Amino acid sequence: MQEFILNFLTIANLVLCALFFICYAYQMFFLFVSYIKKSKTFPDAPPHRLAILIAARNEERVIGNLLTSLREQNYPAEFFDVFVTADNCTDNTAGVARSYGAVVYERFNKEQIGKGYVLDLMLKNIWKERGEDAYDAFVVFDADNQVDPNFLSEINKTFSAGYEVVSSYRNTTNYGDGWRAAGVGMYFLRDARLLNNARMIFGTNTFIAGTGFLFSSKVALDQGGWPYHTLTEDFEFTVNNAFRGVKTGYCGTARFYDWQSTDFRQSWRQKLRWTKGGFQVMAKYGRKLFLGFFSRKLFSCLDMTVCIFAAFLVSLLAIIINLLCYIAYITVGGNPLFVIAQACLMLSAAYSVLLFFSVPMTISEWKYLRGSTFKKILYCFTFPIYILTFIPVSFVALFSKNVEWKPINHGDASNLGEKKKEDKENRKNKE
Repeated sequence: MQEFILNFLTIANLVLCALFFICYAYQMFFLFVSYIKKSKTFPDAPPHRLAILIAARNEERVIGNLLTSLREQNYPAEFFDVFVTADNCTDNTAGVARSYGAVVYERFNKEQIGKGYVLDLMLKNIWKERGEDAYDAFVVFDADNQVDPNFLSEINKTFSAGYEVVSSYRNTTNYGDGWRAAGVGMYFLRDARLLNNARMIFGTNTFIAGTGFLFSSKVALDQGGWPYHTLTEDFEFTVNNAFRGVKTGYCGTARFYDWQSTDFRQSWRQKLRWTKGGFQVMAKYGRKLFLGFFSRKLFSCLDMTVCIFAAFLVSLLAIIINLLCYIAYITVGGNPLFVIAQACLMLSAAYSVLLFFSVPMTISEWKYLRGSTFKKILYCFTFPIYILTFIPVSFVALFSKNVEWKPINHGDASNLGEKKKEDKENRKNKE
């Protein structure tokens, strides 16, 4: 019986490793495409009227950095306005935003919690007060973002080329603050620099990742505001765009940076929300995605299914199978070290696949990563560990019922200021 369990576990883990590899195989191809093929670029374009939308909850310590960077945009000031919604705030976020000249709404609603509700309110307030044709497009940022001076002018070029939803290049202000901050920073950087860039080259649907993206007024009006209220409204928006035939793109020259938490509890809650949100999106759109496998949207549907759900499903299966085999093997008197060795073999294979992404990303984006040489090298090798921590999170998310969005405590905002200072020094040296 012991031999049967070990043989079964070996075969099962080999199959799971193969599935994990298949999930990421096309992304490996995307990596080569992103570095070999020239990214799409577009000529200068006349400025469009843009509304900047910022949802903020107790962000008085960091929102000033974002608003300052928006003031310094190389984009005509008369062509964009900044709107901030202070959502259930108990601090002076609203006052700070007003002091920078932003149009501020204050919202107090303890039942409808989440960024989706805030964006929906902002759009409808703007249409009510200024008319549905006041702006050509909307740009969404989080309060802890730091925006490159050319962001609006660059993303406007892609929008002018006919793309109704545009994502951008996302990096991290505090990459060097710890392996958790670096891990999520590399996660988003990989999504932007490798995956969305390759999707743009091939003309398939690009993904939205919560912040730093543009969507046209037409898209907003067609969907009646912002009707996405799952825990991952960005995933839901991405999937809906694909089925509605919205032309989406990526602008790698529109750069911004955001702050990432180094705290274990905050990092856990964030990953739990993303994972649970992925389950919600699959429950809502899974059937349509599956039917899409037999349509001209085949690749987009496969891509979204893998990124939103498949890797999590493989992780869950790995936990369940290894746990059951461990219990069964111990029950019949087996040595637990043999089962642990099998699990380690599977994790090692997964680690190697993930390292395939972090090494070239670290090398290619070296000058944009904020941290010492030692930390850049170290966090290149801890990135796979960060991703593998989604395995226990996936298991917990499957059974958790009360997962909700919670604000991130940014603590000391000085590193955001340092990013701004570094950018100014770099521009001065180039001149």
